[in-house]
Amino acid sequence: MNSNNQWLDPLYLNSFLDEEEKLIRENTKNYCQKNLLPNVVKNNRNYYFDKDLYKDLGKMGLLGSTVKGYGSPEINKVSYGLIAFELESIDSSYRSAVSVQTSLVCHPIENFGSEEQKEDYLPDLIKGNLIGCFGLTESEAGSDPSSMKTNFVEHEDHYIINGSKNWITNAPIADIFLIWALNEKKDIRLFLIPKNTKGIKTSVIENKTSLKISPTGQIILENVKIPKENIIPNTSGWKSVYSCLNNARYGIAWGVLGSANSCWQISKDYTENRIMFKKPLAKNQLIQKKLAIMQTEISLGLSACLHAGRSMDKGKDLKIAISMLKRNNCKKSIEIVRESRDMMGANGLLEEYHIMRHLVNLETVKTYEGAEDIHALVLGKFQTNMDSF
Repeated sequence: MNSNNQWLDPLYLNSFLDEEEKLIRENTKNYCQKNLLPNVVKNNRNYYFDKDLYKDLGKMGLLGSTVKGYGSPEINKVSYGLIAFELESIDSSYRSAVSVQTSLVCHPIENFGSEEQKEDYLPDLIKGNLIGCFGLTESEAGSDPSSMKTNFVEHEDHYIINGSKNWITNAPIADIFLIWALNEKKDIRLFLIPKNTKGIKTSVIENKTSLKISPTGQIILENVKIPKENIIPNTSGWKSVYSCLNNARYGIAWGVLGSANSCWQISKDYTENRIMFKKPLAKNQLIQKKLAIMQTEISLGLSACLHAGRSMDKGKDLKIAISMLKRNNCKKSIEIVRESRDMMGANGLLEEYHIMRHLVNLETVKTYEGAEDIHALVLGKFQTNMDSF
């Protein structure tokens, strides 16, 4: 094994991190290795997510970490990306837990909520005392959210909401639901609904084969009556929806590289120690070529994420870049994990090597928050100014 670790960081990306960013990355990595990795195989096998984990994540400062105030550590976007990378190095389900709470729950409350809503909910969301979920996706409105059926009707002092949401992370364990709905004019608004509200029910999706640790479910809303103060007041149509999604996609772009990096390291170690035809597998040209491709794609992907994070911290508009990164990094990561499985032969199928769990998780991650081909069309529209969908 090469004792020079420069192969791990050929672009010297570590040198572009400040001391606080390095400390956040190291603390998150240590937490993940000590508290998440030892039980990840068992938890995946049993579809098990301990909701008390949110309180641990809150104590670590990993929830709502980019929020300004309300008990948040107020870290920058690069640090948030590093957290996503380390969490998904263990399992995509854990990164999803933080991503939903931070980007899809805390973000809209911080940016579009009333001051009273911020004070009532953000401190406990950041501490992990409350768990939130983001209700946008519906069974017949995946890549086309504008065709959603969930609707609201305004009355003098309240709203009535009817509809259903599907494939919602945290739905079975959430304390608050952020629900997007349309009125008869097709105006979209966001509502904050506590779990004990009459007419709201959830169910668990039990037969999924991917993201098995993550609690995913359906939300059914039947004549749910909520007071006027429960609307998130400062949203501005679909622009606000995509603001939330883009924050989540940015974290995903970092996170999937964590999965890829773990599988690269596992397969590299395996092939260096696996003797075939009286020599290590890693001595074969085909194996070294595969390792070189993995190293290249992960390094370039991380470099792009770092650049995007720095640009976001400077207030740049990253809509185009985020579609590019989400699409590219998901695509390259799943290819890397598949190659890792191939390099390890039948052993790559075993739970204790983690490869197949990362692979099936990435099948979900490449689909949610905008599938690969949809982001290609988004990028095409930005270039040509022509809408193909």
